[in-house]
Amino acid sequence: MKDVKDTLLDRRSVRRYEREPITNEQMALIYEAVRNTPTSYNGQQFSVIDITDQDVKEQLYDLTGQKQIKTCSHFLLFLIDYHKIALLSEEKGIDIPCFNNTADGLIVGVVDAALAMMSALTMAESLGLGTCPIGYARTAAPEAVASLMKLPDKTFVVCGLALGVPREHPDLKPKQPVGLVVHKNYYRQDSEAMIDELKAYDETVSEYNRTREGTKSDNDWAGHIVGYYREAMNYRMLRALQRRGFDITR
Repeated sequence: MKDVKDTLLDRRSVRRYEREPITNEQMALIYEAVRNTPTSYNGQQFSVIDITDQDVKEQLYDLTGQKQIKTCSHFLLFLIDYHKIALLSEEKGIDIPCFNNTADGLIVGVVDAALAMMSALTMAESLGLGTCPIGYARTAAPEAVASLMKLPDKTFVVCGLALGVPREHPDLKPKQPVGLVVHKNYYRQDSEAMIDELKAYDETVSEYNRTREGTKSDNDWAGHIVGYYREAMNYRMLRALQRRGFDITR
């Protein structure tokens, strides 16, 4: 098992996997890591669906276009989940407010589900497994995915995580330098210096994309990410959330 330093600092997204299955013992450790995730109020406003059925994975691939979903050993879907607390509250006669219809309720569920994914990812990486977070599980076809997963009201997909025995060891992607990520005591005020550092990082990403192993591109950082934002402007996530029981009003 890798130590914490190597697990976190050597992490990279793996999209090609061996046919070798993940062991039950490994999955049990991943489940326990997920179960022990820190959550808001200890409310545990999340659930996870572990998908191993190849037919279901193929259907998810058809909906998302993400090949690693159908080739991984396990595909985990992380959900906001206010269904469980609603069930028990009704059983106990507790009048539950519509916290799921507030912005904070949505944020709480997203944070809990995202932390749970990171718990699973970290444990899997420490075991030498390959992982790849997949946001398209949320955005590509939210209503079709919800139907396929038989999701009850007040649940919503936040993200997916492909797990498998790695067949590749991709180059480590460059990240922003610590000085752009960690601000001391308050947000940095030296915008001109930040711009210089951001331009240098942008060129680092361009150089990486031109020279990395495998598929190469001319992508920089800023243009590529803004291009994603433009694409994402076409997503209808608010409507999808409303249909899942998250009608955000305040």
